[in-house]
Amino acid sequence: MSQTGIDIAQVAAVVVAVLVAVAWYLSYSASRLDRLHAKVEGSLSTLDAQLVRRAEATLELANSGVLDPATSLLLADAATGSLERQTEHIGDDLLEGQHFAGREGVESDLTEALNLALSPEVVAELRDDDELGASALRRVESAALRVQMARRFHNDAVREVRRVRTKAVVRAFRLAGHAELPEPVEFHDELPASLTP
Repeated sequence: MSQTGIDIAQVAAVVVAVLVAVAWYLSYSASRLDRLHAKVEGSLSTLDAQLVRRAEATLELANSGVLDPATSLLLADAATGSLERQTEHIGDDLLEGQHFAGREGVESDLTEALNLALSPEVVAELRDDDELGASALRRVESAALRVQMARRFHNDAVREVRRVRTKAVVRAFRLAGHAELPEPVEFHDELPASLTP
């Protein structure tokens, strides 16, 4: 074989190796992005479940009979509003195409109702009261903490997807396909000051 034949074979081998490496990188990047999108969808489902749990715990506290009627009505109304709103699903896949559906206002309203109803005096009475009030208060507190964690986890996942989708290789090769750019979920979820240690 001549020197020219060896040079062409070496160049061809290098070109093939580069093409294989590029194909592997694109495939890896696409599957990573797909996993990140799945993580966002899963975290939104988790947030939805925690919001339902918080609303149910609030409704249980409101119906327990340990609060005055006006406070019970305030909490029941806000909790019912939250339970009536659901995360929208587009299509048959329960994880794909979820949208928070403008629930931010309703969830902020429930947080505000909890802040108004659970003043330091009310919380102290519930903790000192019978087991029913203390138990209902613990469930509300636990559910509210889980909502905070689920929302932050979801927003972290959204930030990661958005960061990866800004990469030039992802945009140039359209690795995201037709997937929508996920949006963070922002609403007031701070616990009443009387519940924080």
